[in-house]
Amino acid sequence: MNNFQLIIIAIACLTSVATALPGVFLVLRGIALMSDAISHAILPGIVLMFFLVHSLESPLLILGAALAGIATVLITEKIIDSKRLKKDSAIGIVFPLFFSVGIILISLYARNVHLDTDMVLLGELAFAPFNRLELWGADWGPRALWSMGIIALINSAFVFGCYKELQLTTFDPELSRILTFNPAYLYYALMVLTSITAVGAFNVVGSIVVVALMITPPATAYLLTNRLNVMISLSIALGIMASIGGYWLSHILNVSIAGAIATMSGFLFLCTLLFAPQKGLLATYFMNRRNKRIIALQLLRTYLESATSRRASLTALSHDLGWPRSYLINLATENDDYALLMQDEETYILLSK
Repeated sequence: MNNFQLIIIAIACLTSVATALPGVFLVLRGIALMSDAISHAILPGIVLMFFLVHSLESPLLILGAALAGIATVLITEKIIDSKRLKKDSAIGIVFPLFFSVGIILISLYARNVHLDTDMVLLGELAFAPFNRLELWGADWGPRALWSMGIIALINSAFVFGCYKELQLTTFDPELSRILTFNPAYLYYALMVLTSITAVGAFNVVGSIVVVALMITPPATAYLLTNRLNVMISLSIALGIMASIGGYWLSHILNVSIAGAIATMSGFLFLCTLLFAPQKGLLATYFMNRRNKRIIALQLLRTYLESATSRRASLTALSHDLGWPRSYLINLATENDDYALLMQDEETYILLSK
């Protein structure tokens, strides 16, 4: 592994950490789509600020993008507060509007500028090491490494500094109001950080991977634990795994790094969805099957206790309970509390031991 590869992996890992921290609370609050809205809605802010400064290197582009992200949150919240639409509908209306305005502005006025839709959708992590931060005549390294590192530190300080407050407002906002703590302030602070994080990762990995890393690792961690601190740690770990695994997948297949990272995060989620020990599909299937059998045995016990001599023919049981004869036979033979006796060739007797 050469230095160039290490830098790309480090940038991807820092991006995954920075995005996973606010993403945990977006998932828990049921507003995961807000990350998608912000990552798309910042585009008109970038374009409008570019029209003012005529430079893609100006830090004012970040300011314009952040303001567009905050505007998206405020407009969405106003629509939700009006009680006319639900959260998902409000978000689904606002962010396509902002994003389409940005695309139209690029198409009309910035066709000769390297601010094309491919960079908007996918980004290109492979070029990030060449975008250097130069201050006072010195090369301080890749700009993305500094920006995502600082954002990751800010998000970490916010989450762990306001951990109790975030926990309270996320799981019991009514209690926080009773304790005279207004959850709205913390919510908007979280949205501002989400906007800044999306802006910082926008040119590095693109909007698709911003959403993938902000939502998929926390959603995966949600299937593995019921504890907030563990969920945060797992989200960070899963994001780093997706970043490293996605890079090597792109290296092997010679495809986009950003697309491979998003694919790897989705693959980790699907594996967890299938095999999670408590919330996975397989675990849920076997648990439901076991519960169904327990309920069936309890119903069978109740039926036999009410029957004469605690015995009944299989034909009567099948008719009264609506169960197939084969199911009753399997249920009786696999259970030690009941005996299945043959009365004649057509009739079986099921009695409780």
